[in-house]
Amino acid sequence: MPLIEMFQYDFMQRAFLAGIITAVICPLLGIFVVVRRQSLIGDGLGHIAFAGVTGGYLAGIYPAAGAFALTIAGAAGIEMVRRQRTQMADTALAVFFYAGIALAIIFSTITRMPSAGLLGFLFGSIMTVSWQDVMVIAGCSFAVMTFIFSNFNRLVLVSFDEDVAKVAGIRTDAINMALSIVTAMTVVTGMMVVGILMVSALMIVPVAAAEQLGKGFKATLVWAVGLAVLSVVSGLTVAFYLDIAPGGSIIMTTIVFYIAAAVNRQVRYTWQRVGRTQMYT
Repeated sequence: MPLIEMFQYDFMQRAFLAGIITAVICPLLGIFVVVRRQSLIGDGLGHIAFAGVTGGYLAGIYPAAGAFALTIAGAAGIEMVRRQRTQMADTALAVFFYAGIALAIIFSTITRMPSAGLLGFLFGSIMTVSWQDVMVIAGCSFAVMTFIFSNFNRLVLVSFDEDVAKVAGIRTDAINMALSIVTAMTVVTGMMVVGILMVSALMIVPVAAAEQLGKGFKATLVWAVGLAVLSVVSGLTVAFYLDIAPGGSIIMTTIVFYIAAAVNRQVRYTWQRVGRTQMYT
């Protein structure tokens, strides 16, 4: 079957559109998470989002709406604790992490939520996204990108050195809180594509791979977005033709790119050392 034929199916058109949009915003936000050394926050917020999904189902509303509400509240809570006690940030994240899991279990038990629905949110169900889901993903992504590009320089400075940012007159508390909120929005958006358990990987792994290839912050960002988009396109294509889980296929593709980038960097470093050695012999 030619590659173009899979686009004859409406569900594949929706999947590619939702996946590519998500692949753009996840590393855009993820690079700031990595610089701030908060790589695990995606996992913590993901589990809070799971509680929001089951809570939304219990309340009889759009599950993603419940996820957005609870995840944003959780992100704000974590940031408030971090602001008051920096050394307690990891502990606060762990507490919110386990609270999210516990609430999700309780809500799903009360509602008798179908296991298929739970698995879809845990592992991703990009092949079943509706046009409503695509519109939600696009709207949230637009909001996230607007925030990032309108505050790009401030975000970079706050992420690398918060003290210098304060001296420069930047309202670091407001920037940090806003960044926490858009991180929550990104996690919920990614959840609809690759699932709660793997959304953090789509934010972090392309950035980690890009760090092996790009020189400088902006170059790394461009590489990260490019690798994420390529991972989604490749992962969805493989998933369609091999009939495997698309979420897992996408994330494994990002990991393959990371390994390839790491090997490439090591090979280049080795050749440079060999070249320098030969110059002095």
